[in-house]
Amino acid sequence: MNPFDLIALLKNHTIYIQTHNFPDPDAIASAFGLQEFLSYHGISADLCYDGKIDRLSAKKMLETFGITMLSKDNLPDMKADDYIVLVDSQKNNSNVTDLIGDEVACIDHHPIFFPYEYQYQDIRPVGSCSCMIASYFQSTDTPLSPKCAAALAYGIKMDTADFTRGSTSLDMEMLAFLFQHADWKLVVNMYSNTMEFDDLRAYGAAIQNIQIFDRTGFAYIPFNCAQALIAIISDFILSLDVVDIAVIYGIQTDGIRFSIRSEQEQIHAGNLIARALRSWGSGGGHPSMAGGMIPSENLALLGEDIHASIQDAFMQVISHIEKKGLPH
Repeated sequence: MNPFDLIALLKNHTIYIQTHNFPDPDAIASAFGLQEFLSYHGISADLCYDGKIDRLSAKKMLETFGITMLSKDNLPDMKADDYIVLVDSQKNNSNVTDLIGDEVACIDHHPIFFPYEYQYQDIRPVGSCSCMIASYFQSTDTPLSPKCAAALAYGIKMDTADFTRGSTSLDMEMLAFLFQHADWKLVVNMYSNTMEFDDLRAYGAAIQNIQIFDRTGFAYIPFNCAQALIAIISDFILSLDVVDIAVIYGIQTDGIRFSIRSEQEQIHAGNLIARALRSWGSGGGHPSMAGGMIPSENLALLGEDIHASIQDAFMQVISHIEKKGLPH
């Protein structure tokens, strides 16, 4: 897609840039970068989300880069004919609230699980949404502030786990492009003091109850914690030398949320969670990382032993793929 087509579409409209619920650094950086890109071309946009910004790293990012994001509760003036651009998210996914505005555009790097006809669609299989936004600046020769370049660089580094997960040539090319423009001290600052003391409880719980079945590790966090922390712990469990697939799940106010990691080429993490949860909830994502949830109203369907039900569901899908050689 041509970024100038997006500019033409959005002119003379009230614009909101919406991330997925519980925005992570890549989502925040992408939204912030697109806001600056549109602003240079004469289009004002507000950043919005539903859910919570509950991780210290995300809160620190807003403060470090001077980013303002409005929660759903602070959007009383949004109207049905206002335009929404989805970034790092797609309409009808379980982690994206359907706000009152009109989702006319989508910029994302996740696989498509629920097709939708946008007026502008840029969905590519790259490691980060931030690299896509960076390419908008590069391809159109749009000036880029040092602060915005640093935010986008941090978004790329975080979503690719410093180029160890799902990274592509575009991620690498855009990091090199951003490095020329970024205030790199801001990036370095983001790597310090990003864990809260209470996070140790979640790590402790995961370590205490981890179970491993044929190189698939399951761990449960039995108390409400940040969704982003569940994802971080899934990376931690995957680092074990006896684990190739990590399934981490934790109780939330709206149900049970999952984070999946896979180092097995045959096992696509997004397809795995979509199949495993299809009787109770939903999920999806990349080949190496994915997420999903079982809403609270469906928890009774898991039976008396929710852990056995969850483990059986995932292991059956994994076994079916491995034995039958199904497409991953």
